[in-house]
Amino acid sequence: MPQDHTERRVVVTGPPRQNRRASGYYRPRTEIDEQTTLGHTYVRSLMRTQLRAALIVFAILGLLIGPLPLLFAAMPDTRRLEWAVLGFGLYAPLVLLARWYVRRAERNERDFVRLVEDR
Repeated sequence: MPQDHTERRVVVTGPPRQNRRASGYYRPRTEIDEQTTLGHTYVRSLMRTQLRAALIVFAILGLLIGPLPLLFAAMPDTRRLEWAVLGFGLYAPLVLLARWYVRRAERNERDFVRLVEDR
């Protein structure tokens, strides 16, 4: 008997395989939850922006409050001026600086959530 050398195709059925990264499926939130390198990069970028805002506030505070002891030492017998500057003169800049920092931190977090949730 002649043998037929044509190959036969066999169809195997089974549960469908799901590719974790199918096209159009990208979730930074899962990257963060699974603590992958990309998720670590996302969180590190948020922490870096928050640290940058904190360092800006710290530098402004240092420039605003740092020279005050030198100023007070140069002006003898001005206790009332010292209390006026410390009590009233610094209050408004400190409140404005704190308000700016909180708004900046919230905006950084909102941008991060928008980056992670969108797509």
